[in-house]
Amino acid sequence: MPDAISPDAALVVEDIHKRFGALEVLKGISLTAREHDVIAILGASGSGKSTFLRCINLLETPDSGRVRIKGELIEMREGRARGAANARQVERLRARLAMVFQQFNLWAHMTVLQNVIEAPIHVLGLDRKTAIARGEAMLEKVGLAAKHHAYPAQLSGGQQQRVAIARALAMEPDVLLFDEPTSALDPELVGEVLKVMRDLAAEGRTMLVVTHEMGFAREVASRVMFLHKGQTEEEGPPEEVFTAPKSDRFRIFLNSTLKH
Repeated sequence: MPDAISPDAALVVEDIHKRFGALEVLKGISLTAREHDVIAILGASGSGKSTFLRCINLLETPDSGRVRIKGELIEMREGRARGAANARQVERLRARLAMVFQQFNLWAHMTVLQNVIEAPIHVLGLDRKTAIARGEAMLEKVGLAAKHHAYPAQLSGGQQQRVAIARALAMEPDVLLFDEPTSALDPELVGEVLKVMRDLAAEGRTMLVVTHEMGFAREVASRVMFLHKGQTEEEGPPEEVFTAPKSDRFRIFLNSTLKH
């Protein structure tokens, strides 16, 4: 069970449940991410991984459970109208949980730099000069400083995803959430995105990564969670869960990934 008062906890998620109609997608998942943790969230398609990530930053409203960011509890209305009780708090806290999606979600009519500075200006209230300086620094970090005047359509999928990572970094978040960030990429472009993510992990960024990249999970993650049918089936350090899995389902999952 997560320790909600752990002084080094960047994110504490307690007993999250979520259903869509009759389908119960999440059946009480908990997680604690301490400062500098990289938690890889694994599981077969339909296991609840992406829904769990979306419940953390309230892109989906969990039916029950609690989320704390740096000790601050997200306020929820209870009952049939369950939802965020304080829209301003959610907007502020969501900025501290920057999310990188599968499909990049860049604005096609904006340049790379405009995509990166939009949220810092309009959500964080940064002045344009400061936002541009920060945006250029983040593009440099992901290896795209030379592309700041380009438009998304002029970039490869891997470059677009790196812009999306720069956009998330420009919010200076406490936690980075990655929802299968390489799944929409051609195989030859996956490595460039994983390299950026490895560099961020080496910097000490706190990250939750839903991924099918077993090599990344094994080598970079500090902890691995395996979800099965909306529940945590296995959890622990990668050297433990990959070499001696306790769960038969995780063992089967690992064997199936090795065959592909």
